[in-house]
Amino acid sequence: MSINDRVKAAPAATTNTVTRADLLRAAWASSLGSALEYYDFALYSLASALIFGPLFFPGTNPSTGLILSFGTYFLGFAVRPLGGIIFGRLGDRLGRKFVLLATVTLMGGASTLIGFLPTYNGSAGDWYGGGVGILAPILLITLRLLQGLGAGAEMAGASILMTEYAPRKERGFYASLPFLGVQVGTVTAALVYFVLLNANQAVKITDTWLWRIPFLASVVILFVAIFIRLKLKESPTFSKLEAHQMIVDRPLATLIKTSRKTLLRGIGLRLAENGSSSIYQALAIGYVTSAAVGVTGPIGALSLVFAASLGAIVVPIAGKLSDRFGRVKTYRGFAIFQLVAAFPVWYVLSLGDTVLTIVVLSLGLGIGTWGMFGAQSAFMSELFGARQRYLGVSVAREISAVISGGVAPLIGAWIISLVVAANGGTGVAEAGLGAWLPIAGYLALLTAITIVATFFTPETIGRDLDDPRDAIDDPATVETHRTAAYSGTQA
Repeated sequence: MSINDRVKAAPAATTNTVTRADLLRAAWASSLGSALEYYDFALYSLASALIFGPLFFPGTNPSTGLILSFGTYFLGFAVRPLGGIIFGRLGDRLGRKFVLLATVTLMGGASTLIGFLPTYNGSAGDWYGGGVGILAPILLITLRLLQGLGAGAEMAGASILMTEYAPRKERGFYASLPFLGVQVGTVTAALVYFVLLNANQAVKITDTWLWRIPFLASVVILFVAIFIRLKLKESPTFSKLEAHQMIVDRPLATLIKTSRKTLLRGIGLRLAENGSSSIYQALAIGYVTSAAVGVTGPIGALSLVFAASLGAIVVPIAGKLSDRFGRVKTYRGFAIFQLVAAFPVWYVLSLGDTVLTIVVLSLGLGIGTWGMFGAQSAFMSELFGARQRYLGVSVAREISAVISGGVAPLIGAWIISLVVAANGGTGVAEAGLGAWLPIAGYLALLTAITIVATFFTPETIGRDLDDPRDAIDDPATVETHRTAAYSGTQA
């Protein structure tokens, strides 16, 4: 009997029966974890652009401080593949639930501790006395690395859990629901910063203890997420594998041996989505509020609020569209939108108009980026076979995060500093007009790679998630899967 037949033959008594209540609980548990991750993500993005420079990297000019601040931001991405490998292996060996508890605890704990950090020179908000010098950025970097380790498998686990829980006909829609947590986390972080930045216009937030509040608040989401996840059932697919002793002893070796082509496709698919997420959420905000353009006020926080609100509508729609038209076509459509919008969006950002900045960031991030995000959850999970799915999705997600998401703000900040320096360090308008074009070109390049990748990736809609083979190795055509799924012959 083949591996696939043995997994399918698992008796009902050895597998989890997913009820409606289980499905809703899984959606809540996954969404809260996603909310915490992207609350931390948006929080750190905003802090990198607005807070960390003067507190942890003083004594530098604004452009250099921005580069150093985004350097710590990048390190969190650099370590994510390691987190994906560590926790991805555990997810394929010990189960989805165990890892989701571990990752949310690591992420939330590290983010909360940032709120207690001493600063370089000390500030009015330091309750423990003066600054600690070089130890301050070292501690910040350490906690950022721990954040990255936990985040390396959090979203992969959330998307896999919901995909394996969901009814086959509605897999795209239900699998997109955890990504609504992304919008909740982003809006929450942006609103918190909006309130803090406007609480007292006469005093800089970096001169008070208020900058710590958003990080300390992470503990609330953390406790709620742990409470709900403790009540989760294991996914039906993993239960079948466990019941028939089909758990892979060496998931990483198996992944490298059987899934190299799938990994490359997964990385290519994520370059546009992950790169644009960082470019819009971190770099664009630093760009419009720095010496490059010079927009003042809480423009970054407001832009994220509007973009995430639009994204909350787009994400489930994208999931529904992927159920109706297929994963590949839906994903490609949103990527094309992003490619077409890249240059107009960045040109408008260079103009320094507050209202237009909010509008174009909302469109670029809310529709292009998060449209791909909504179609991605079921798509990525269906690409990999059952026995190496957690590790495969984690590694593909996080390698792309380093290549695109983590490097993008760093490259952009470097471009901005070069243009400002070329204008003698004082040419604000000239710097703004000069920096937008190469940044937009970088975003367009990432998006073009993703669009090309969609033409080499098989359609996965309706796949049997118990199948240990990757989609690229599945001889059945997409129409066979679609017919079986929508005729009711598959569960």
